[in-house]
Amino acid sequence: MSELHVDVDLQQKMTHGQVVCGDVFHSRRISGEGRYILILSDGLGHGIRANVMATLTASMAMNYASFHTRPEIAANIFMRVLPRSSDGKESYATFTIIEIDNDELVRIINYDNPPTQIFRFGKPYLPRELEIPIRGEENKGKIIRVREFKPIKGDRIVFVSDGVTQSGLGEKRFPMGWGREKLEAFVQNQLEREPEVTATRLARKIMNQVEMNDGFEMKDDASCGVINFRKPREFMLITGPPFYKIKDQDFVSRVTGFPGKKIICGGTTAEIIAREMQLDISIQHHYDWDNIPPAADMEGFEMVTEGILTLSRVEEILESHTSNTRLENSPPEEVAKLLLEHDVIHILLGTRINRAHQDPEQPFEIQIRKFVVRRIVKILEERFFKKVFLEFI
Repeated sequence: MSELHVDVDLQQKMTHGQVVCGDVFHSRRISGEGRYILILSDGLGHGIRANVMATLTASMAMNYASFHTRPEIAANIFMRVLPRSSDGKESYATFTIIEIDNDELVRIINYDNPPTQIFRFGKPYLPRELEIPIRGEENKGKIIRVREFKPIKGDRIVFVSDGVTQSGLGEKRFPMGWGREKLEAFVQNQLEREPEVTATRLARKIMNQVEMNDGFEMKDDASCGVINFRKPREFMLITGPPFYKIKDQDFVSRVTGFPGKKIICGGTTAEIIAREMQLDISIQHHYDWDNIPPAADMEGFEMVTEGILTLSRVEEILESHTSNTRLENSPPEEVAKLLLEHDVIHILLGTRINRAHQDPEQPFEIQIRKFVVRRIVKILEERFFKKVFLEFI
């Protein structure tokens, strides 16, 4: 798995006229184990009640999965806790759990959600499936389905709630709903057209089709998650000059020797690199963003921005980012785009005090920069599954 990046995206659309979605998605990266856990739960019906039940199910499933609890035992516990439908036969939430271990194993655990679809070399791939009865007399006939396989580069996993497969239900074109087979054919067609399609783009294409199936007024909550196993893309963010001036040349050598894309956040840092590399910095004079200094151009770098103000705004953007967020072209948004587009991120954080702005006895600016960068690292690792290497220099 160390040679593969796990690219994940989930898109959702709620029932027409509702204010919350009855499907809930939780994700967690357990860094100490190199393990990813993704959970999609579908609450019965729609609206707030469905959302509450799905949230409870997803939260409990996440906790049990984090502690390596056997799926049939965990399912028995939280299915007993959750209420059932009025006839007592149907539980109030279904779920799909996807665990991706560092030892190159994917485990998919499914209870009553549409079967997860796997594609290899652009074609459907069907690893062996185990059927495990859920313990307890009240769960008689209830089955959890488990699949395990080792991913390879280019594999895709598509997991959905039944709002996707049942879209178009009752319409002339899809009287029985879109269905699993048509979803599979749609994904296969997209992979044939665009073999390198990203997880985000594929998930959006599927959900756009689902919305069309329902005549652009969703009849049910619908969620589509896509996992793409691909070669990681590397990126470097440089902010702050090195603590010792004597190290400037070594610092610049490390920056110039990095093979991927790179940006600089900080004017002093950019001046040091420009001086050592004998480059010019060209300020972008056209900008329309309040309280944000303009970016600059420098050969060999994607962009050069101001430091702490820009990074603070980047943190806010990443913290509030959702599948529906559309980023514009302000400097902080451009930085956020680059961070989200790459998988392995190297951050060089300089710790020299800027004596022009701060009393050397009170290096407050350095502490703020460290805090903001650490927050960015945490968000990138936990929410976006990025591999981040932070180095103080």
